[in-house]
Amino acid sequence: TVRYEQYVHYLERGMNPYRWYEYAVSASLMIVVIAMLAGVWDLGTLAACFGLVAVMNLCGLLMEQRNQGRDDVDWTPYYVGTLAGIVPWITIGIAIAGSVTANANVPDFVVYIYLSIFVFFNLFAIVMVLQYREVWRWAEYRFGEKTYVALSLVAKSALAWQVYFGTQTSPI
Repeated sequence: TVRYEQYVHYLERGMNPYRWYEYAVSASLMIVVIAMLAGVWDLGTLAACFGLVAVMNLCGLLMEQRNQGRDDVDWTPYYVGTLAGIVPWITIGIAIAGSVTANANVPDFVVYIYLSIFVFFNLFAIVMVLQYREVWRWAEYRFGEKTYVALSLVAKSALAWQVYFGTQTSPI
C-alpha cells in the first residue's frame, strides 16, 4: 500500500498517526450522521460535534507522541480527548430525550445506533488504556493496532447496516 514502509516504521515506534488522522475524519462523520438521525439539524451544533470528535481522535495521536519512550504514562491527552469526545454524545442524548419528552417518535433504530456506536467508541478508549497499562496481549503495540483495525471495521459496518435497514420504508 501507499507509504507502507513508513507505516511499519511508525508501528515499530509504538504509534500510528495515520490511524488518528483517518479516525478524526471518519468518526467525526459518523457522529454527525448519528446526530442528524437523532434530530440535530443545527449546522453549528453539527460542526461542533464534528470538531469535538476530531479533537478527541487527535488526542489519541498526542497520546502516542507524548508517551514514546516514557516509563511513566502522561494521561493528559487521554483525559482531554475523553472530555471532548463525551460532549457530542451528551448533545445527541439530549436531542433524543427532548424528542421523547415532546412525544415525537424517535425511531427505535436510532436509539439502537446511539447505544451500539457509543459502545464501540468507548471500546477504542478501553483499548488505549489496555495498551498503556500493558495488559495481557495489549502490551504488544501491534496487537492493539490489530484491535483498532477490527473495531474500526465493525463499528463503521454496524453503523452503515443499521442506517440502511433502519431507513427502509418497505418491510424486509
